[in-house]
Amino acid sequence: MRDQPKISCRHLWKVFGADPQGFLARHGHAPTSENFAAERHIGAVRDVSFDVYPGEILIIMGLSGSGKSTLIRAITRLNDPTAGEVVFEGRDFLKSSASELIDIRRHKMGMVFQHFGLLPHRTVLSNVAFPLEVRGATREERDTRAREMIRLVGLEGRENYFPRELSGGQQQRVGIARSLAVGPDVWFLDEPFSALDPLIRREMQDEFLRLQKLLRKTIVFITHDFDEAIRLGDRIGIMKDGRLVQLATPEVMVSSPADDYVREFTRNAPRDRVLTVGSIASPVPAPLNGDNILASAKIGEAAPIVLASDKPLAVIDAEGRSIGTIDRAAMIRALYPDERP
Repeated sequence: MRDQPKISCRHLWKVFGADPQGFLARHGHAPTSENFAAERHIGAVRDVSFDVYPGEILIIMGLSGSGKSTLIRAITRLNDPTAGEVVFEGRDFLKSSASELIDIRRHKMGMVFQHFGLLPHRTVLSNVAFPLEVRGATREERDTRAREMIRLVGLEGRENYFPRELSGGQQQRVGIARSLAVGPDVWFLDEPFSALDPLIRREMQDEFLRLQKLLRKTIVFITHDFDEAIRLGDRIGIMKDGRLVQLATPEVMVSSPADDYVREFTRNAPRDRVLTVGSIASPVPAPLNGDNILASAKIGEAAPIVLASDKPLAVIDAEGRSIGTIDRAAMIRALYPDERP
């Protein structure tokens, strides 16, 4: 049985205009694109619902203007939603008082954004310790915790550096350490690596995965890069014009896109690293032999064996039972879906 969601969003709207709430009410909370245009309102987030589960990395992505960053700001109440619910740990976050909101942000949430937002006149140690200082921790407590986080992100020895003395990747590590200093239950990241050079970006993705393996945070991660999404995410949500078009695992999204928009997003996905053998196998079991293929194996791992065989191979589950077959033709179709005979 799956855990209870850490965060649940229900029918979330963020509308910009002269009278957002009145606009939604006049149109029964179901305005059309024509309604938005006629009354000069903008539907940045439109009727979005989803859950985030403990320990999950949920990726929200879309093109510029799709509403992904507005969504994360609505969830965290950096911009209050126009309508809907955000249930956090069993209570409606949107009904929290100002003091409760401050307390939750200081103790429960960590945030990292594209622009690092480091304080230029403070050292690395002081930057990382800053949220603990705001919380009212003693000097000893915050310095001890800050040094732990600096060590965690691999910046030990640079505690007394200033931001200007660090590379972009190092500055982002400081931002990550600062967000983790409060021990957040939920971690929000809004395109944290998009300003970095490709090689540094890859290194930061590796660092992010290492930290998640250690900390098992519940994470909502915003990106516009599908390669980054499939590398980091347990599930991916794709937004368009403020709506959540599809929310699925990377494998389901690549193999069964909800519409042409999602299909275009996934067209160049590295299918060999996303799809599993089980997702493309025939459901008819085959006799077991020496070249059985695990259903959980990525097709890129299994391709050399399957393509070298002139007969179908058995696909087996984790207990070694035959659950289907895979052959050369099915593998070629999965690897090269756009090719025509």
